[in-house]
Amino acid sequence: MTEYGRGQAPEPWHPNDPLYGDQGWTGQHQVPSQYPQEQQPQQYEQYEQYPHQQQYVQQQHPQQQYPQGQQYQQHPQDQQYYGGQQAYDTQAGHVHAADPYGGGVDPYAAQQPVGYPGGAPDLYSTADAYPPPQPPGRRTPIPDPATEWQQDDQDGPDAADAEDEGRTAEDGGGGAEDDGRDGPHDGGRRSGRGKAGKGKKPKKRRNGVACLFVALVLVGGVGGVGYYGYSFLQDKFGEPADFTGEGTDPVDVEIKAGSSLGAMGRALKEAGVVASVDAFTEAAGAHPKGTAIQPGVYPLRKGMSAAAAVELMTDPSKLNVVTVTEGMRNAAVYAAVDKKLKLKPGTTLEVSKRELKNLGLPAWANNNPKIMDPLEGFLYPARYDLTKDMKPEALLKEMVARAKQKYEELGIEGKAKDLGLESPLQVVTVASMVNAEGMNHDDFRKMAEVVYNRLKPDNVVTNHKIEFDSTINYAKGTSNIHVSRKEAKEFNHPYNTYFNDGLTPGPIGNPGDEALNATLDPDEGGWMFFVSVDGKKTSFTKTYDEHLKLVDEFNARQKNGG
Repeated sequence: MTEYGRGQAPEPWHPNDPLYGDQGWTGQHQVPSQYPQEQQPQQYEQYEQYPHQQQYVQQQHPQQQYPQGQQYQQHPQDQQYYGGQQAYDTQAGHVHAADPYGGGVDPYAAQQPVGYPGGAPDLYSTADAYPPPQPPGRRTPIPDPATEWQQDDQDGPDAADAEDEGRTAEDGGGGAEDDGRDGPHDGGRRSGRGKAGKGKKPKKRRNGVACLFVALVLVGGVGGVGYYGYSFLQDKFGEPADFTGEGTDPVDVEIKAGSSLGAMGRALKEAGVVASVDAFTEAAGAHPKGTAIQPGVYPLRKGMSAAAAVELMTDPSKLNVVTVTEGMRNAAVYAAVDKKLKLKPGTTLEVSKRELKNLGLPAWANNNPKIMDPLEGFLYPARYDLTKDMKPEALLKEMVARAKQKYEELGIEGKAKDLGLESPLQVVTVASMVNAEGMNHDDFRKMAEVVYNRLKPDNVVTNHKIEFDSTINYAKGTSNIHVSRKEAKEFNHPYNTYFNDGLTPGPIGNPGDEALNATLDPDEGGWMFFVSVDGKKTSFTKTYDEHLKLVDEFNARQKNGG
């Protein structure tokens, strides 16, 4: 460092100084610093050049030359300071140092400085030169490394630094005009800070917008946690959400086959019928028939209470479906479709006649002109869900397709001849009679055996006649179980099996699975007659005499009001 470093505190040599790192100058004594010696800068001292171009060259030790950049270690006694032995020459602009041993001559300075013409250039007078150090009276101590300024500089330049470097000397920012030097305008205080000595202001504090943003984030986080916490507790321990009343706007909801109560509740909630799945499952669990809710399309209303929805869905009559039962006649099916679709009575019957060729009947279906209804036996027994805008022709086509598929699965077309029948249509016809006359499924195989035995050519008991009351009732559109023998013998109609030999021209109803299977696999017990004495159980006999005894029992019961 230079002699000007002997102020209240040392001033480090800036790395951008052109003489920084040059050979050590030993002609002057260092001043003891208030800092420990290991913290003192180990830099070479140098003199400045002043306008009179007087040069001060480095003083070298008489016996040793130090290369450039190598530090010079002084003797311990050279580090003593003798007050009053230094004077500042204001006119010459440099410092005279006295001999610390009182002789007036530095023993290590025997070799006098020599100037060389055209020697070292004046490194402080060029345009890019670093300014010379200031006299001791104009210096300020180096900031403590732990201060905010030093910490800020360690973090690197920021927006505030860039702003400060753009300021001018008049702003007090130590900008381009100030160039890091102190001047009279600042009262002896250094305006600069930072690694390069350029003027910078303390780093700006966080503004209010950032604080507000952080506060909002914290408040939002706390609110979100509270909301989800409340929702969790409400779901676990609170009453499930539920509507009240019977609802408002009508809406059809389909419950698919195999749906659990939870799946039903989700379907209803998505349609806006119930408020929550839990409310529906609880209501269904509390209802006696809640676990027996059938799949299908239900005409419900939006905003219904869960209990009201369950009550409606446990009533089969409330289903928006048409159910074709085993043995059901087409006339009853048409009426049910008209009612469910809110059509004028007779509409579906007219559609069945008009659209007959477009409903998908098999080729072997309508081959007898005496058939009363070509669709009889082809509206297969099942439950059919109705959509809001469904048309009768679409529903009839679906029923025919179901029957056709079932008949193909059973293979009735190939088994007809094995059973002694003329066509697959006669298989369906026999099945329809079995379904109409049998009291229950246990009767069906014996009933099929009765039909086949009466159709045999050697049948001399009934003379090839079936003699079923159900055929007369079908022809008349009735369900009378008390058909008199006289009426049966006098009613001339193709469907009267008392009057005509053999089977009816077509089916007399829509047989179900059990009747069809029994028709394809009869009992073969030789049964020829049957009668239901009590109206609950059917009794079968092989001979006519046995049959007459059962008839007498039946008539006696009827007289006694049984």
